[in-house]
Amino acid sequence: MENELRFDGRRCDELRPISFETGIAPNAAGSVLAIFGNTKVICAACLEKKIPSWMNGLEPQKGWMTAEYSMLPYSTLTRKPRPSSGKTDGRSVEIQRLIGRSLRAVADLSKIPGYSLLIDCDVLQADGGTRTASISGAYVAAKIAVSKFIASGEISADPFLDSVAAVSAGLLDGKKLLDLPYQEDCAADVDANIVMTGSGKLVEIQCGGEESVFEESDLLALLNLARGGIEKIRILQERAIESALKK
Repeated sequence: MENELRFDGRRCDELRPISFETGIAPNAAGSVLAIFGNTKVICAACLEKKIPSWMNGLEPQKGWMTAEYSMLPYSTLTRKPRPSSGKTDGRSVEIQRLIGRSLRAVADLSKIPGYSLLIDCDVLQADGGTRTASISGAYVAAKIAVSKFIASGEISADPFLDSVAAVSAGLLDGKKLLDLPYQEDCAADVDANIVMTGSGKLVEIQCGGEESVFEESDLLALLNLARGGIEKIRILQERAIESALKK
């Protein structure tokens, strides 16, 4: 069963076509259009000379990394209304916190004292995996931005200790699938979003049964499936960053 092809012709352990198109937002220090199949997210990084008020007085002084996430009204098949009065919906808040945690997990914030690195992730087109595409793209945008700030002398050292990327995995009709588009995601018995570092360490696992239960062995199988996918994403991230910095 695991050898059967999926509805889009992929193997169970195969990623969707993935690319990182850098320089998509010229006014940002680092930017990328992260494409996971039909899911497309613009990730753009900016640096500000300020930190959250609760960090004032901390010793040693540190900087901060955070993200904002939004789905543009035309990103879904039916128009998604913009949040009213500047409010952000609960799902967006949860995802942007996940993106921020994922970046901070691989960063030494003492290397950017007094600065905040802000990543805006805007979904242009949604077809499953918007949070995983956002995390993977956010790292690319942030890394490009940091390299430029070091070159200009605005910051003195690279805060990133490792890379970070994410991918989805799930169980559907007894099959373990990697990188689910919406058609599979909405029908999955178990849905997982897995965030890992480039060196293979886990950052976060979001996994739940959709009106079903699952075995520990299923979770381990999904983790192994994600690990292989994230290694491929890491290579694509590195190539995109190298190419952007040569321009």
